Amino acid sequence: MNSWKKNLITTNRGVFEVFAKGSGPPLCVTHLYSEFNESGDYFAETFTDTNSVYIVNLRETGDSAKAEEPYQLSMLETVFDLEAIREEMSIEKWGFAGHSTGGMLGIVYGIQFSERLNFLIIAGAAAREYMTFSEKCIYNVNHPKFQRMQDLIEELKSSELSESNRSKLSKERTKLSLHKPDRYEELFCKSIQKKMSAVRMNYFVRELPIFDVSRKLSFIKSPVLIMCGEHDVQCPLEYSVEMKELIPNSKLVVFTHSNHYPFLEEKTKFKRTISTFIPNQGESSQGEFGTL
Repeated sequence: MNSWKKNLITTNRGVFEVFAKGSGPPLCVTHLYSEFNESGDYFAETFTDTNSVYIVNLRETGDSAKAEEPYQLSMLETVFDLEAIREEMSIEKWGFAGHSTGGMLGIVYGIQFSERLNFLIIAGAAAREYMTFSEKCIYNVNHPKFQRMQDLIEELKSSELSESNRSKLSKERTKLSLHKPDRYEELFCKSIQKKMSAVRMNYFVRELPIFDVSRKLSFIKSPVLIMCGEHDVQCPLEYSVEMKELIPNSKLVVFTHSNHYPFLEEKTKFKRTISTFIPNQGESSQGEFGTL
């Protein structure tokens, strides 16, 4: 597997680390509190056959700028950072694909800057806080595996964890969100390694209780592909159904044999779905970093 090419993009909002791979129309991929490196990302890797993919390390991750004020870690400020990166790379318009909290960020991006997005791909996400009202969610206190998930998250935040212990805990945490946990070794078989940003995770935990952009979903004008596993325990399917009902130009595809990782659990169907969706969205200028 070819590694991702690292670029440092200097914008008027700071320097950001961006990893590039693939060819085709430009596509931005990120996650709200993941820290990426040259080994890439399972979700982002899905799109490299159809797109020039740019994985962005957000503020406080990797070699990207630090936050001078806490509010700079918010979803809205993060969208402003992504726009600064797009402009500096001389890309007129690009697509955005986000999984989980990356998808939540994508929804905010679409509300604020639809005119700069060729399309949005949202996988396993929600347009509002998803824990309180759904006992299907593993972050709901009534879910049988709630406490174990909380314990794992707290342990993974530690900067003192050995790599072997981090890998072991991360594996257990991921298995909680697989439809068939015994497929873990088969699904996560590549040498992709990434970390969790504790400072960004902690800010997200504070922001989430008041997060609700569902009444603004009609502002999204770009085409939107929503995908979700039928058995998703992180952002249950009901929240994807809600987004489909409220976003005008949207399509929902449900993966009946998946939990939170349909791009791995039903990889063939997932890739087929995006390959039929993306060609229908117009290409745009790819800018300085468009050709790898």
